[in-house]
Amino acid sequence: MCTGKCSKCIGITLFPLAACAIVSNILLYFPNGQVLQPSEITDLVWFFHGILGAGILVILPAFMMLGAGGAGCCANRCGRPWAGAESSMLLSVILAVLGFAGGAYCAVISSLGLIGGPLCDTGDGEYLYPFRNDTLEDNYLFNQTAWSICKEPENIILWNTVLFSILLAVGVIEAILCFIQVISGLTGFICGTYMRKRK
Repeated sequence: MCTGKCSKCIGITLFPLAACAIVSNILLYFPNGQVLQPSEITDLVWFFHGILGAGILVILPAFMMLGAGGAGCCANRCGRPWAGAESSMLLSVILAVLGFAGGAYCAVISSLGLIGGPLCDTGDGEYLYPFRNDTLEDNYLFNQTAWSICKEPENIILWNTVLFSILLAVGVIEAILCFIQVISGLTGFICGTYMRKRK
């Protein structure tokens, strides 16, 4: 597959993934549709890993990839006499690295959110992290009977687990796609340079 078509395909795929990440991150602020005080929301949600990381930082390279994809194949695109094609490909690679960083950031924060568990009221009116000191073997994710310890917000553990899992999956997929684009972009840049030297 030529690098242009590859870029366009990746760019098209990244848009719904970024939108999904942004929506999932926003929903973490409103467990079960409840409006909570900022101090009652799990701290890792404030890292904006879905909005900024897997969202904005991925949308930027996605736009660039669509533009690069419309220009055609590697040899045709980079071998043209007009200037700027190679610098455009380098910019695509740089933005893809940025997208990779955003996806990886989202995956890391989501993993920490899943491991540490949510902030919740255990019944005495005080919000705390009841699962933060658990070992991986005793983690609440593998012991759903422990979920009853959180009284408020209702179903907060299920809510956080589902949304952080979605964000983790989206972040990993985005990071992989952006890494593929880095390789594809470098190939296109090298290919174009080679074609120009031959001419």
